[in-house]
Amino acid sequence: MTYALKAAIIGSGNIGTDLMIKILRHGRHVKMGAMVGIDPASDGLARAARMGVVTTHEGVEGLVRLDAFADIDLVFDATSAGAHVGNDAFLRARKPGIRLIDLTPAAIGPYCIPVVNGDAHLDAPNVNMVTCGGQATIPMVAAVSRVARVHYAEIVASISSRSAGPGTRANIDEFTETTARAIESTGGAARGKAIIVLNPAEPPLIMRDTVYTLSEPVAEEAIVESIARMAEAVRAYVPGYRLKQAVQFDRIDGIRIPGVGNRMSGLKTSVFLEVEGAAHYLPAYAGNLDIMTSAALRTAEKMAERMLQAAAA
Repeated sequence: MTYALKAAIIGSGNIGTDLMIKILRHGRHVKMGAMVGIDPASDGLARAARMGVVTTHEGVEGLVRLDAFADIDLVFDATSAGAHVGNDAFLRARKPGIRLIDLTPAAIGPYCIPVVNGDAHLDAPNVNMVTCGGQATIPMVAAVSRVARVHYAEIVASISSRSAGPGTRANIDEFTETTARAIESTGGAARGKAIIVLNPAEPPLIMRDTVYTLSEPVAEEAIVESIARMAEAVRAYVPGYRLKQAVQFDRIDGIRIPGVGNRMSGLKTSVFLEVEGAAHYLPAYAGNLDIMTSAALRTAEKMAERMLQAAAA
C-alpha cells in the first residue's frame, strides 16, 4: 500500500524553495517528486538538485516531459496569478485528475484557510491559499464571526521588504483584491478590506498583522475566548503565530464605512498579531512566507490522506 503521494512544486523562488524544504523535512502523506523553475541559475533549483530532487528549468512544459511526471498527483503553484491560470489548464489537459494547490492570488479554485474551511475542499481539483495576509488574519475574522455577525472587517498586513520576492511584488493588486474577497466569503464579514505594507526597515521586522472588525454587540469575553481558540489552532501548523497583545474593544456609534453606505454601530474588535517564521529557508522575520507554505502543506497533507484512503477502499 502507498502511504504518500508525489508532489511537484512550480516556482523555484522563495516560497517554492521554503515549501520544498518543509515537505522534505516534515511531509508524511506528501513527498517531493519534482521542482520546476524557469531560471536554470536559480538558488531553488540548485538547492533541490543538491537534496536529490528531480528538477527542470523549462517550466510546466519541462515538468510533463519528466519521467517523474507519471507519478505526480499533487502540484503546488508558487509562481504568479497570471501564470497559474495557464499552468492549471496546461496540466489538467495532460492529467485530468491532477490536484493543484495555488499559492498565488489567482483564485480560480475555492479559497482555503486550513483552520476555517480546509476540510470543505479536500476533493476540489484546485484550491487557492489566498495570500499570506489572508492566512494570518482571516482566522481572526472567522473567530469573531462565529460568535457575532460581522458587518465589516479590515486587515493590515505588514511584511519585511526583504521577504517579498518578485512574485509578491508583481501581485500586489491581486493580493488586496483576493484577500478582501476571502475576508467576506471565508471569514464571514459582510464587507472586507485588505492593505499590505512592504516595510523597508533595517534590520528587517517580523510580520505584523492588524485585524479590525465591526460586529453586532456581544459579550466581549465570548470574542476573546473564540480568538484564543483560533490562535491555538493556527499554531498547530504555524508555531510562530501569536497574539501580540490583548484583544481591544470599542463601542462604535454611527460610523460611516466607505463602500458600505449607511452609518453603522456596534462593537469594534482590534486584534494584533505577529508571525515568526520557522527559518527553513529565509530568516525568522519572513513569517509571511512561513504561514503561506505551512498552510499549503497542511492542506496538501489532508488532501493526500483523503486520496490515499479512497484508493485503499
